[in-house]
Amino acid sequence: MKGDPGQKSFATRAIHAGQAPDPTTGAVTVPIYQTSTYEYVEAGRHTGYEYARVQNPTRRALERNVASLEEGLDGHAFASGMAAIASVMTLVPADQHVVASRTVYGGTYRLFEQVLDRYRLRVSWVDTTDLDAVAGAIVPETRLVFLESPTNPLMDVTDIAAVAEIAHRRGALVCVDNTFLSPYLQQPLRHGADLVVHSTTKFLNGHSDSIGGIVITTREQDAQWFAFLQKSVGAILSPFDSFLTLRGTKTLAVRMDRHEANARAVAALLEGHPKVRRLFYPGLASHPGHDVQRRQATGYGAMIAFDLGTLEAATTLLNGFEVFTLAESLGGVESLVSHPATMTHAAIPEDQRRALGVGPGLVRLSVGIEDAGDLLADLEHALSRVA
Repeated sequence: MKGDPGQKSFATRAIHAGQAPDPTTGAVTVPIYQTSTYEYVEAGRHTGYEYARVQNPTRRALERNVASLEEGLDGHAFASGMAAIASVMTLVPADQHVVASRTVYGGTYRLFEQVLDRYRLRVSWVDTTDLDAVAGAIVPETRLVFLESPTNPLMDVTDIAAVAEIAHRRGALVCVDNTFLSPYLQQPLRHGADLVVHSTTKFLNGHSDSIGGIVITTREQDAQWFAFLQKSVGAILSPFDSFLTLRGTKTLAVRMDRHEANARAVAALLEGHPKVRRLFYPGLASHPGHDVQRRQATGYGAMIAFDLGTLEAATTLLNGFEVFTLAESLGGVESLVSHPATMTHAAIPEDQRRALGVGPGLVRLSVGIEDAGDLLADLEHALSRVA
């Protein structure tokens, strides 16, 4: 059946899952249903669509599409990645406990520490690559283990299956933020995770022209809860942003292949470079999480971090690019460079950042799909300016 490609290959599902041709016109692209309400068939009976905060056909197509790519039960799209994570956290009642990866996106840290603490959420920040540390952090009140793998920005790789086994044995759910790799390279639900969250803004959309988030579920009760949240809280993804993200997922497979090929070339240039003190990329055999990443994923992604040692060196580099763009975010077709300490992770107190290794000399790259030779030349030029 059109729009239901079943167990066909990833690239085929990316183009067709959830996207049957329009029954009225035969349009092969899901229309933008830019409407706030729908006509009832008669009093007390509607078509399945009653009000656009509750249901929208364009949003629903995206939700089914990404759920298929992650091999989950269902998906629910929200207005941003942070709205998606905030929705996941409603599964944790007040006075209960969460174990979380110690290095995460700064916005996630801010949500947990400066918003959810008002609702008596308790969080233990743990090196989740250390399975003993994960097991030791779980207490009777633990309801969720929240992972990034690889983490932002230090690219720590967690053994998802091992953590899921530990968490489930103690009655906790596992949620994985899979934004860095996308479902093309990693499918956490296959390894025992209960929930997957994405900032669709990044690789899923891939064109830096939409903000969004999505949660993929494996349990019917969670799917029903997130649908209820969409209706009750209203932080939904708009029809136009849903359309843009659907356009992005169609080319996810071919884009990620190019992203990763370019990232491998960039990592090879940086590895052993005399001005690079530390390099963080799971695709390198020297990376401590390389073997775990190779086992649980089909690739290593396009995110790279490296430390130049000082703020002066990082600033010189950041101001020396011509092709890489100095900007927040990641995952677009264009290559971006950022400074985590003052940009994406500024919400984390400085002493904690330094203790984690997010120092003033750390630089993060999101490697795009431009010509690899141009990217390497641009990086070499920027590094040549560093004293």
